Amino acid sequence: MIAYLFPGQGSQHAGMGKELADNFVAARRVFEEANDALGFDLTSLCYNGPEEELKLTANTQPAILATSVAALKVLEAESGLVPSFTAGHSLGEYSALVCAGGLAFADAVRVVRQRGTFMQEAVPVGTGSMAAILGLGLDDLDVVCADAAQGQVVSPANYNSDSQVVIAGHTEAVNRAIDLAKGKGAKRALLLPVSAPFHCSLMLPAGDRLASVLADVEVGEMSLPVVSNVEAIPNQDSARVCELLVKQVSAPVRWQETIVSMVELGVDRYIEIGPGKVLSGLVKRMAKGSTIQNVQNVTDISSLAG
Repeated sequence: MIAYLFPGQGSQHAGMGKELADNFVAARRVFEEANDALGFDLTSLCYNGPEEELKLTANTQPAILATSVAALKVLEAESGLVPSFTAGHSLGEYSALVCAGGLAFADAVRVVRQRGTFMQEAVPVGTGSMAAILGLGLDDLDVVCADAAQGQVVSPANYNSDSQVVIAGHTEAVNRAIDLAKGKGAKRALLLPVSAPFHCSLMLPAGDRLASVLADVEVGEMSLPVVSNVEAIPNQDSARVCELLVKQVSAPVRWQETIVSMVELGVDRYIEIGPGKVLSGLVKRMAKGSTIQNVQNVTDISSLAG
C-alpha cells in the first residue's frame, strides 16, 4: 500500500523544480499556472532565487507547493502508481489536498501565499521563535514548556518523531525552554532559523484571517483520504477540509502519529514528492522495513517509472 508525502517549509532551495520543468511538459504547466494565479514570476524565484527572497514565508509557501505539485504531475504522467493515502507536513497538507482532488492547484497556491503572509504578520519579527528539542521524552518536554512559559507562550509545534519535537512561542520563553531542556538531559536543543513561531497559539489571528479566505474556496470531492496534521487520522470528508486547515495554523503538527496511523493502516511504501528528503529521514525511523522513495528530479522519476 502506497502513501504520497509532501514536504513543508524549510525544504526550499534555489533551483528546485527546474530540472523537471526542463524535461517534462506536465511540470512546466504547473509553474505557468502558478505564475498566472499569483500574478508574478514564482517560477523564476524557484529556479534562480535569490535564497533570501525564497526564504520569505509568503514566497516559500507557494514555491514549495508549486514544486511539489509539479513533481506530482510528472509522477502521475510517467508512472502507474496509485496511492491509498496522502499527507503533508504543515504547508505540505495543501499539496496533499491537491493530490487528493480537494483543492484546485490555482486556489491552493493563492491560499498559501496569503497563509504565509498571515502567519508572518501574526507576530512581529523577533517576538517569536522556534527550537528543535532532540532526545527528550514528551512528558519531560511538557514540564519544560510549563516551567518556561512564565506567563508567555511556549508549546510543542511539531511532533516530528519520538526523539524530535519542535517547540514554538515567545522568544524569551523558547530560550528558557532550551536551557531547561538541556538541564533535563536533551541531546540537543537549538533555535531554528525561522521568521515566526508557527503552530502555536500566537498564530490564532492568522487562523482567523485564513478562515475568511478559505470561506470563498470550493473544496472538491476527494479521491483518497488525507491524513490531517491536526487529527493524524485519514479524512475524506470535503466538508471538514477548511476547518482542519484553519486549526492547523495554531495546532501542533502530529507527524509522528500521522506515520504511525498509516503504518497501522497497512502502508508499506512511502514516496516523498517535492524538494528535499526531510520527511523520508523521519519516516525511516518510524516505519521500519518500509520502502521509502523520493521524487524531485529526472533520475527519481526514471527509477519509479521503470
